[in-house]
Amino acid sequence: MKRALSFLAPLALATSLALAASEETPAVPQWVDLFNGKDLSGWVDVNTSPETWSVKDGILVCSGLPIGVMRSERQYENFILQIEWRHMKPGGNSGIFVWSEGKPANAGGLPKGMEVQMLELDWIHLNPEANGKPRHPGYVSGELFGANGLTATPENPRGTRSMSKEPRCRPHGKWNRYTVVCVDGAIKLSINGKFVNGIRDSSVRKGYICLESEGSEIHFRNIRIMELPPGLTSPEQTAESL
Repeated sequence: MKRALSFLAPLALATSLALAASEETPAVPQWVDLFNGKDLSGWVDVNTSPETWSVKDGILVCSGLPIGVMRSERQYENFILQIEWRHMKPGGNSGIFVWSEGKPANAGGLPKGMEVQMLELDWIHLNPEANGKPRHPGYVSGELFGANGLTATPENPRGTRSMSKEPRCRPHGKWNRYTVVCVDGAIKLSINGKFVNGIRDSSVRKGYICLESEGSEIHFRNIRIMELPPGLTSPEQTAESL
């Protein structure tokens, strides 16, 4: 009996260690849909209206009015976000916010957060400078910038904003795909299959994801997220929970 017990003891120890190791092994990151193609489950209207957001034929339709946002139910820290979008009119204006406070920061109706710009190509012509010349083309292809108090360091500066190194957005009526990689205060943006922009040193590194309504009809589809392991984000770098 003692010999049997002595034989089983190492086996029991090995089994115990294997179980402990399996419990400590983090889950493999997986893609999760943020939009189910049927309704607005998982999203919270912040300051728009019931008529602003609707679902038609598997597409999330935003009327653009009133100006404001719809936010994710919970916050995210490190992640990869994929989203497809198309403007329906020339000069359309919209975007997404990441690491956002998820509530209006001022009377303008938009939150503090990192904005990933979605402007239709004609915006720079329909909103010219005071001298009548078109706005800087850096506006219209996935510009990244801290909005309403969030600060960051642009990789391709246009003032405090970071503009894409290559214009890759398509005009109204055409679908665009953004892949937004957000890790430890840094963001890399791929537009239609190529990384062309980045920004770093974000003062907020965990918060809500917001979809923006800003005056013109825009459509979204295939919105999904892959959460990555957390970093060393401090309470000061985390948005307040709502």
